[in-house]
Amino acid sequence: MNFIFLGPPGAGKGTLAAAVSATYGIPHISTGEIFRAAIKAQTPLGCKVKAIIDSGALVGDDITIELIKERLSQPDTKDGFILDGFPRTIAQAEALEKIAQIDSAVNFDIDDNGVVQRLSGRRVCRKCSHNFHVVFMPPEKENICTLCGGELYVRDDDKPEAIKHRLEVYRAQTAPLIDFYRSKNLLKNIDAKPATEIIMESFKAAFPLGK
Repeated sequence: MNFIFLGPPGAGKGTLAAAVSATYGIPHISTGEIFRAAIKAQTPLGCKVKAIIDSGALVGDDITIELIKERLSQPDTKDGFILDGFPRTIAQAEALEKIAQIDSAVNFDIDDNGVVQRLSGRRVCRKCSHNFHVVFMPPEKENICTLCGGELYVRDDDKPEAIKHRLEVYRAQTAPLIDFYRSKNLLKNIDAKPATEIIMESFKAAFPLGK
């Protein structure tokens, strides 16, 4: 199946996409991964992307769509794929329709309070970059990495005021995609508040393997 994963920052899309990719044997494709792969391969588009990123600008829709088209033409996508981080806008969704047939847009549903609790509790090690969470996955010693003993810190974009801004941007730009895919009967809502294992069970119930 060809999936799009939707949901606000902090919904856990990346973690779930990795689990679904492993279980269903289909690639997890994020825009960040596509940009990095194209730059590493030094494709003509990759060179363009590198120049744009190096200049501090944002990669525009036209190049992003071309990169998605290039990635989805690769043989590992023949049995399905998960798109994570694309489309972000209605214009991108309409362009995607000309590239690939989407079987389901999965919306990982979580309210703003749940997002703030999740992201503001995240702690990252300065030395090894491992993630912890003060509630869900605390380190053995407060503010000390259990793996390497490095100092744990709060990323700037995980501070409550930054999280609220990220949610505002998401609601304004990306949330309309929920209505877009609902109108096409492709939307499936999955509760993203429980633990990852429980969400994964909900996903497998909604999309049984082998069907």
